[in-house]
Amino acid sequence: EEALHVQFNQTMLDTYLPDPNERARAFAAVQNIPSIRRKAEFCFKWIDSLQGLQRIETREQRRQFLLNLICFAGCIEGLFFFGAFAYVYYLRSRGLLHGLASGTNWVFRDESAHMAFAFEVIRTAREEEPELFDDELKAQVVQMMSEAVECEVAFAQDTLSGGVAGLSIRDMRQYLEYCADQRMAQLGMPKHFGASNPFPFMDLQDVQELTNFFERRVSAYQVGVQGEVSFDAAF
Repeated sequence: EEALHVQFNQTMLDTYLPDPNERARAFAAVQNIPSIRRKAEFCFKWIDSLQGLQRIETREQRRQFLLNLICFAGCIEGLFFFGAFAYVYYLRSRGLLHGLASGTNWVFRDESAHMAFAFEVIRTAREEEPELFDDELKAQVVQMMSEAVECEVAFAQDTLSGGVAGLSIRDMRQYLEYCADQRMAQLGMPKHFGASNPFPFMDLQDVQELTNFFERRVSAYQVGVQGEVSFDAAF
């Protein structure tokens, strides 16, 4: 799945940024754009310790693994990605970039499945060892989620700095806080921000049905026509 996501994103980059120099600048964004670098540093802060977990035997190792997994599920898949999805689906709601939105639908589905699986692992771990979810871990989760929201808000300030009609930084902050609340609720924790969803188009996205191309009746092809067909006419 991830290889397909990379291929899709590469195709979009080739389409929207045909200039190789512009694409190179896009790939170097983590070095050149502070808000993107900040998100990378956040991930290293909360997940980098996973590299040192050769075995998960002690209570502290299990707590650290859970924090790594919560960062992956709640912050990266469940907040950073959903912020990116919101930009795409906002454009679709305005009748723009439907091709990008169609491809993103499948990425949205896959990432939602990854997130759901990770939360299921966390739920199972909590059932088996509830003492891991003590006040200290819960405080760390709140801190982690709050930092993730601020990282993504900083990115939104860069993204929307030129002004996008109908999409404000205030709305993006509210949506990110709403996502963070949803992830904490999935962890069995109280909501921290008390934010509501300002984007109805994202509510619709959550309930959409995606069908496999080969499992549905094709409706996008033109029906047969009568008359002569010219192959040398100018388009």
